[in-house]
Amino acid sequence: MIATKDPRFSLRCATPDDAGVVLGFMQKLGQYQKMADRIVATEAGLRALLAAGKGEAVLGCHAGETVAFAYFCQTSSAFIGQSGLYIDGFFVDESMRGKGLGKIMMAYLSQLAVERGCKRLEWACLDWNAPTIAFYKGLGAYSVDGMTIYRFAPDTLQANAALF
Repeated sequence: MIATKDPRFSLRCATPDDAGVVLGFMQKLGQYQKMADRIVATEAGLRALLAAGKGEAVLGCHAGETVAFAYFCQTSSAFIGQSGLYIDGFFVDESMRGKGLGKIMMAYLSQLAVERGCKRLEWACLDWNAPTIAFYKGLGAYSVDGMTIYRFAPDTLQANAALF
């Protein structure tokens, strides 16, 4: 357990055995984002990512109950020639919002990034999510305007790979 400034709130790094907990929070995040049908991860898939170190998660525990999570991975950028952390999933249970737990988790992730020599901490946020955008801006984050994220889905990825 990692102690925080709030004696009722602690953090712990997820292990592969926490894959089910991580999946549960991803499903909650999907519901909140109105994208539940897009969460197709499995417990086995998340277990494999955590075991291989390709993804990491931190779990937030309040009074012994897991109430928050962040799933992240290491990145690198040719723009800055340095590494960073990318938060792929971040969620605090609705009943626990407004208590400073999200700020504690973001502070921990920021500290982890600094300890690892990273020069940035990044994440994406849906444009309609005003409360979360306000939270991030309140921490000093800014949006990267003028950029759209593009992605190949598995079938398109396979089709493009076959062109090689």
